[in-house]
Amino acid sequence: MTDTRDIAMTSKAWPFEEARRLVKRYEARPPEKGHVLFETGYGPSGLPHIGTFGEVMRTTMVRRAFELISDIPTRLICFSDDMDGLRKVPGNVPNREAMEEDLHLPLSRVRDPFGTHDSFGAHNNARLNAFLDSFGFQYEFASSTEYYTSGRFDEALLRALEQYEKIMAIMLPTLGEERRASYSPFLPISPKTGHVLQVPTLERNVAKGTIVYEEPDGERVEVPVTGGNVKMQWKPDWAMRWYALGVDYEMSGKDLIDSVTQAGKICRALGGPGPETLTYELFNDQHGQKISKSKGNGLSMEEWLRYAAPESLGYFMYQKPRTAKRLHFDVIPKAVDEYHQQLRAYPDQDETQRLANPVFHIHGADVPESHMVVSFAMLLNLASVAGADDAATLWGFIRRYAPAAGPSTHPDLDAAAEYAVRYYNDFVKPEKVYRAPSVSERAALEDLRDRLADWSAAPDAEELQSEVFAVGKAHGFEPLRDWFRTLYEVLLGASQGPRFGGFIALYGVDETRALIDAALSGELVASGGTA
Repeated sequence: MTDTRDIAMTSKAWPFEEARRLVKRYEARPPEKGHVLFETGYGPSGLPHIGTFGEVMRTTMVRRAFELISDIPTRLICFSDDMDGLRKVPGNVPNREAMEEDLHLPLSRVRDPFGTHDSFGAHNNARLNAFLDSFGFQYEFASSTEYYTSGRFDEALLRALEQYEKIMAIMLPTLGEERRASYSPFLPISPKTGHVLQVPTLERNVAKGTIVYEEPDGERVEVPVTGGNVKMQWKPDWAMRWYALGVDYEMSGKDLIDSVTQAGKICRALGGPGPETLTYELFNDQHGQKISKSKGNGLSMEEWLRYAAPESLGYFMYQKPRTAKRLHFDVIPKAVDEYHQQLRAYPDQDETQRLANPVFHIHGADVPESHMVVSFAMLLNLASVAGADDAATLWGFIRRYAPAAGPSTHPDLDAAAEYAVRYYNDFVKPEKVYRAPSVSERAALEDLRDRLADWSAAPDAEELQSEVFAVGKAHGFEPLRDWFRTLYEVLLGASQGPRFGGFIALYGVDETRALIDAALSGELVASGGTA
């Protein structure tokens, strides 16, 4: 362990770089609370989306790295701000008209439009928990409503009341003139309507622990800041939570840079140091727009998991968190194949390489073995030419290519075959556009077909790849990638594809020859889209 810890202390993998900041935080003495607290936040105003998962995944990676280089115990809290008022009805939920009636109520009191839980907040919390549980995260779920109403925040809320002027001095310069006139860090929960009220604080009594505000009907009301009678504004709320819980580490998106800055100032005004933070870049959809819970654009967690295993999503999240990435369906095949490439590399790597391998940060020391003897990209192309409707069709080819493979001995490959069929039918098949070959391309295809007819050796992927290369060179393709693009567009109906020698070995020499004949006769163009 000592050697591993020493290597981890110098590893350039970003989770270790983050973890070393926490080690430095407590190099003089351990935390008084007895543990290092990691936190992730979730606003359940919309359905959980993939960015929420990414935050928990990445935070878990830092936590795992910290546990390798420190003996201080850790906790991870996933905190849901379900006491926030519903400001607008999301566009991707049913029964939107009924939800309009619940505007301004805390999310934990808004009726569930899906009819499955006590509230909209509870519904979205359950969705989040179910997914995090399915991935095996070790975390503690925390509800803002429960923390406020149970009194767990009371001491911190009273401290915020004492430091009211300091909080206002931090916040007011960041607000516009109109907002400054009505701003208060405390949002009363109206005893009349149950609404979360955005109203100024008219009076405050530190000794009594109360504030006075005015209801929309003009009545002045005095309420305690404790016991769930108020909720704090977003930035002061975040800071109060850091202070109350002693949060040591939290990451957040680029759009919250200002919030992190102001919350850090407020936390220090309350008397806490504030956490170590990491700002990550945001995910964009296929149009380059930031993905949003309320818009429902980009990929949902459920959508990714329809087409690939969750470990591939973890791999995607590991990659360069400070770099913006496009998050659309077409990133899935690449993520799957790169994840398995890293799995295959791991057993032969030394300790330094292993600690820099993404699969260590996804799985910890218990890294599984990859059984993907056929890549996901190849499975997609196989599904395309075979017109596969189920995984069994693909297994007919896989067994011939790898006789020792089977669903029971290669479960990840079996799952990938199922995913590939779904992905093919949903995304590849509708976009397939075959084209007829040109005169020179036809001659090259005929040559490849004839060479395959004379092929008597075993269907070795590398030897077949060399033969495909030889045909392209013999027919003057320059650059040679134009020859492979011809194969993809004419035979597969796609603009890109696999190493073609490997495809022939998997699909079959005779079957590939028949595929070429179908293309030359115009059968493929007639059966699909045409360019």
